[in-house]
Amino acid sequence: MPEYLAPGVYVEETSFRANSISGVGTSTTAFVGATLKGPFGGVPELMTSFGEFERIYGGLDDLNGKTNYIAHAVRVFFDNGGSRLYVSRVVSASAKAAQSDDLLASATDEARFVARFKGDGGNGEVLLYQKETPVSAGTIANAPLGSILRVKTADNTKKYYLKQTNLKAADDWKDSADAALTDAIVGTNPAPQLDLLTLTVVARDLSGNEISYEDLGFDAKHPRWVGSVLASNPNRRADALTNLFAIAVAPATVTALALRDGLFETFSQPRRIPLSGGVSGGDPSVDDYKAALKQLESLEDISIVASPGHSALAETLFLGVQQELLNFVSRRRAYQIAVLDTPPNQSLNEARTVRSRLDSSYAALYYPWVVVANPQARSGSAAPAELTLPPSGFLCGIYGRSDVERGVYKAPANEIVRGAIRFETAINFAQQEVLNPLGVNCLRFFPGRGYRVWGARTISSDSNWKYVNIRRYFNYLEASIDRSTQNLVFEPNGERLWTNVRDTISAFLYSEWVSGALLGGSYQEAYFVKCDRSTMTQQDLDEGRLICLIGVAAIKPAEFVIFRIGQKTADSRG
Repeated sequence: MPEYLAPGVYVEETSFRANSISGVGTSTTAFVGATLKGPFGGVPELMTSFGEFERIYGGLDDLNGKTNYIAHAVRVFFDNGGSRLYVSRVVSASAKAAQSDDLLASATDEARFVARFKGDGGNGEVLLYQKETPVSAGTIANAPLGSILRVKTADNTKKYYLKQTNLKAADDWKDSADAALTDAIVGTNPAPQLDLLTLTVVARDLSGNEISYEDLGFDAKHPRWVGSVLASNPNRRADALTNLFAIAVAPATVTALALRDGLFETFSQPRRIPLSGGVSGGDPSVDDYKAALKQLESLEDISIVASPGHSALAETLFLGVQQELLNFVSRRRAYQIAVLDTPPNQSLNEARTVRSRLDSSYAALYYPWVVVANPQARSGSAAPAELTLPPSGFLCGIYGRSDVERGVYKAPANEIVRGAIRFETAINFAQQEVLNPLGVNCLRFFPGRGYRVWGARTISSDSNWKYVNIRRYFNYLEASIDRSTQNLVFEPNGERLWTNVRDTISAFLYSEWVSGALLGGSYQEAYFVKCDRSTMTQQDLDEGRLICLIGVAAIKPAEFVIFRIGQKTADSRG
C-alpha cells in the first residue's frame, strides 16, 4: 500500500477488472532459402508485398541456372492471401559479391563499385553522370566544403579547384599544385566560365531494380561525398537495404578523386560501369540453412515456417534441411508450424516414403507440386511458358487467407489455389484414400470447382494432434496466454492472484467460444479454468509455482461428411 504521511485528500487510480488477454497473430510467415541478393546473417526484414522482396532480395531471375524457388514462392504467397513475410536468406560458402574494375586505373589509388551483398543479383551496372552547375565569382563562397570548381578559359583550358577551407574568399580554393583560385580569375579577360561539379550515380541490379543518387561530391569533405553516401558500412540499416552498391575508396584516393586533371571530363557523358563476378555459389549446406533459421529465433510473431524449394535439392541435403525445419518449430515456446513439400516428380509410393520418415505434430506435408504460368515468359523469350513450383508457398498464403476470412480454428482446406493451371500429378479419389490416412495432404482438381487444397492433417502419429487447425489453434491459445500474462510473475501467490488468473483466462476463452472457435452449447461445455488448491500442492507453493489447468473443446474439421439415405413407405412416420 502507498504511504500516507501528511493529512490530506489522496486520489488514486485502481482497477476493478482482471487484465485482458490479446490474441496473437497467426499468419506471419518466414521463408528460408537462397535468393539472388540481399542481407544475411542478421535479423530479416518484414515484408508486406512482393515489390519489397524484389527491392531487397532480387527478382524472379534464375539462381545458378535453376528456378528461383524462394522468389516465386514469395509471389504466390502474396497472391494467395499472405500479408506478412520474413525471408531469411541462405548463402553458400562459395558465394561472392560482384565488383567493377578500378575507376582510376592507378597503381597507387583505387576506387571501385562493389555489390553490397553476395550473389548473382549484384551483376548489374552503375551509370555515372557529371552535373555542371554554373556559378559566379561572387557566389562560389557559398559552396559547401569539399566542392569541386572547374575554371574554363576562353581558349578552353580547364583547371580544377577544391574548396579546402571556409574562409569565404577565393584563397580557400586550391588546385593540385596548391595554387589559389585567385590566380586563375583575377585580371582574366574575358572572365572564365565557372562550374561546380557534382556526380549523379544510377545503380541497376541484375533484375533491373534501379536507384539514383544525385548531387554527390568527389571529395571526402563534401557533405554528400560519394564515399559516404555509398559507404560499404552505412550507419542506418535502411540505407544498407536501399543502396544496391557501395563504393570502395582507398584513403589515398581522396586527392586523386578531387583534383586529378581530366578525371571529371570522363563523366561529362554518361559512363557505364559494369559489375561482374557475383555468384551465389553452389547449393548451400545444411549448416547454412541452420544458420539462416537461427536468425529467426528472436522474432516472436512468426507462426508459419517453410523453405520452398528445399525438397528439390539432393536427397541427403533435402532430408537434412527438412529435419532442421522440424527441430526449429518444435522448440519450446516457439508456437510455430512447418509447411513441408514432397520433392518434385514424385509417384504415389515415393510420396508415401517421404511421409514415412516423418512424425511431428508441428508440421504438415503437401503433395503434389503446382504448375503455374511463368511470369517471365514473353513473346520471343527463351523462358519456358510454365513453371512447376513447390506447394508450400501457396499454402502459407492460404493459411493467412483462411485465418483472416474465418479464423485460425478453421482448417485451411477446401480452399482455392490461386494461380494454379494444373497440378504436377492429377490425384484421384482412390489415390487420396491411400495418402490421406498417412497425413499426406493432397492438392486436387475438381471440375466446376477448380484447384483446391484437399487435406488438413499434420504428420503426427498422435491422434490428438491429427489436424492442422487443432495444432495451429493451440499454438494461438498458448502464445496468447503466454505473452499476455507475463505481468503475473513474482506477484504474491495466493487466492487473490488465483482469482485474477481464472478471470483473465476465462474472459479470453469466453470470447473464443462466442466467435465459434470452441465446441459446446454453453461456455461451461466449451472450456474450464482451474487455479486453486486443487491444482497446486504446498510444495508447489513453497517452490514458487502457480499451476493453472485449462481445458478447451476445440472444433475439429468435418473431414468426412456422411449422409445416410434409406427407403421409407408413404405411410410410415418419423
